[in-house]
Amino acid sequence: MTGSHRGDALRPSVLAQVGVLVLLVAIPLGIGFAGSMVTVDNVDGWYANADKAPWTPPNEVFGPTWSALYIIMGVASWLVWRLYRSEEVRRPLGLYATQLILNGLWTPVFFGLYPSLGSAALWVACAIMAALIVALLATIRSFKPVSSVAAWLLVPYLLWLVYASTLNVYAAIFN
Repeated sequence: MTGSHRGDALRPSVLAQVGVLVLLVAIPLGIGFAGSMVTVDNVDGWYANADKAPWTPPNEVFGPTWSALYIIMGVASWLVWRLYRSEEVRRPLGLYATQLILNGLWTPVFFGLYPSLGSAALWVACAIMAALIVALLATIRSFKPVSSVAAWLLVPYLLWLVYASTLNVYAAIFN
């Protein structure tokens, strides 16, 4: 195959691209699902009685919001993966994986460790959230030269993380 895009000769079949898209969307959704397994008992447990920020949305908002963000994240990573299957994507996708790991760590630390560690768990969660935001900013910056669409797709996620960090800090201070 030839074409004007770099990497066209390496481009996989449409079926392979769809398969990778499904996988790259399933990975963040799976991380979110795993985190929700820790969250379920604690949302109705300690978190139900926790002192929450006045701007905290109802619990019903979190599931659909995170699900949409996980899907968008998967699509963004796929756009980078499919455009340049070469050395150029190792760093951007490595940064993406780093922020995904940090994302996966936050929920069990915030919700799961609070019963045993108290507010210390919430402060550790704040540190993870800060590292996650930095890693996401680096991911967005590294995605931009490969796919500006992929970079922009991550902006709502960044905004949500900044918002969520205010909820986390409030919880750490007041609980």
